[in-house]
Amino acid sequence: MLTRMSQLFVRTLREDPADAEVPSHRWLVRAGYIRRAAPGIYTWLPLGLKVLRKVEGVVREEMDAMGAQEVLFPGLLPADPYKQTNRWVEYGDNLFRLTDRKNVEMLLGPTHEEMFTLLVKDLYSSYKDLPLVLYQIQNKYRDEARPRAGILRGREFVMKDSYSFDVD
Repeated sequence: MLTRMSQLFVRTLREDPADAEVPSHRWLVRAGYIRRAAPGIYTWLPLGLKVLRKVEGVVREEMDAMGAQEVLFPGLLPADPYKQTNRWVEYGDNLFRLTDRKNVEMLLGPTHEEMFTLLVKDLYSSYKDLPLVLYQIQNKYRDEARPRAGILRGREFVMKDSYSFDVD
């Protein structure tokens, strides 16, 4: 365990990063919480990761206290559910699409509504199983046209999504 600031892997900056347009982005980079890996993609440094994990912990506590259950879907998803809901087309250029070696279309998950719905449809068959609240804290991927708002509007970001399934 690190007990001294002199041992912590952190370097602060005196100048604002050139690509930072919003104050929160400038402050996070200058204070040594994150570093830019590519436009809209950030590396979480030790201080930033500690804060991120604390926020995730608070979110988990609140979700668990209301009776929600946590799941974790993969970030790499099949295209078929998104084609069925037409979001394969509706998302347009914002989707990171790829094809595997067997020519199966896939995407990096921009959100997971389709996957939550399919999971519940697969495992529950009666209204008597409801209500149900599921959530996840997961990386999401969107090919933003102008990823210039730091961690709030990047190409890869952490998001908590939660879905309730009820009779009505």
